[in-house]
Parts: sequence; structure tokens; C-alpha cells
Amino acid sequence: MGSSSRQALQRALDASAAAGADVELLDLRSLDLPLFGTEVEGVPAGATRLAEAVAGADGMIWSSPLYHGTVSAAFKNALDWLELLADHDPPFLTDKPVGLIATAAGVQGLQAVNTMEFVVRALRGWAVPLVVPIARAHLAFADDGTAVDARLANLLERLGREVVRAARRLGSGAEQGARRAG
Repeated sequence: MGSSSRQALQRALDASAAAGADVELLDLRSLDLPLFGTEVEGVPAGATRLAEAVAGADGMIWSSPLYHGTVSAAFKNALDWLELLADHDPPFLTDKPVGLIATAAGVQGLQAVNTMEFVVRALRGWAVPLVVPIARAHLAFADDGTAVDARLANLLERLGREVVRAARRLGSGAEQGARRAG
């Protein structure tokens, strides 16, 4: 069985794709990110790839396991690398909707969701109101990655559609504002 965080994310991304979005799953393990803020010469290729993907996205879905009351260290490190977007116009996640998923061995997944929501706001994004904390995540998915519980599958699919809907609304609102101002 694979990562429950990845399985949940894949389900939500599949729903986003079905709603008409072009989706890409960035697996942090494949980015090989060094610790942010260490003595790194230049910008690592994985950090550049992450920053470019985030800058080009109209919306995102984040998924992290809960470790010791918060997001995983790898996830937090990836968020720190978003500092590369500070000088973009607009900076960071400005006006991007973000869907949030957290998986937990116990029942406290909402703690990681709350942490992610704080980061979304700090980076000027919009957390969609529907969040999916998954308790006892090691029991939530079958070996083939399907959700064992139909209610969980439905929530993940709704989250995927909600991010697409929010991205369309925020995107069209920004375009209308730019047309009025121009």
C-alpha cells in the first residue's frame, strides 16, 4: 500500500481533472529539496520546478500527513522554498485557491489542516472552506488506492471540484477587475 496522503490527493486531483482542470501531481520525494535556508549554492532544480508549478497554477490541493501535531517536515520545507515567489507579480499564492487534505494515524488530522491554512493565508492565497482531515488514514484506502469509505471518496471528489470552481471564480474576477481598471 502506498502513501495515504498521496492516495487522497490523487482522488481529489482526478475529480479536478474530471471538472476540466489540467492537473499535475508534484511528489515532494521526487523534487529532492535540500533544507531551505541552508548553505545551498544556487537554486536547486527541484525548488525551481516547484516554484514554477505553483506560479503557473490557478489553484492547488495540498496533502500532508500529520506528524507530531503538524505537517511533515518535507511538506514544511517545500512551503519554505515558496520564498522563491516573493518577487513575482503577484507574489506567492496571491488569489490562488488551495484545497487542504491531512492524513493522520489517529483522529487529529485537523491540526495539520489548520497549519496549512495559516500558511495559505500568510502566502496570500485562499483556502477553500471544504477541508478533508482523514482519521486513521492507514485504514482509509485499499491496496489499489481506492477509498474504502464512499463518504470519504465523495468528500475528496467534492474538494477537487471545489478548487476548480474557486479557481474559475477568482480567475474571472481578477480578469474583470483588470478590464475595469484598464
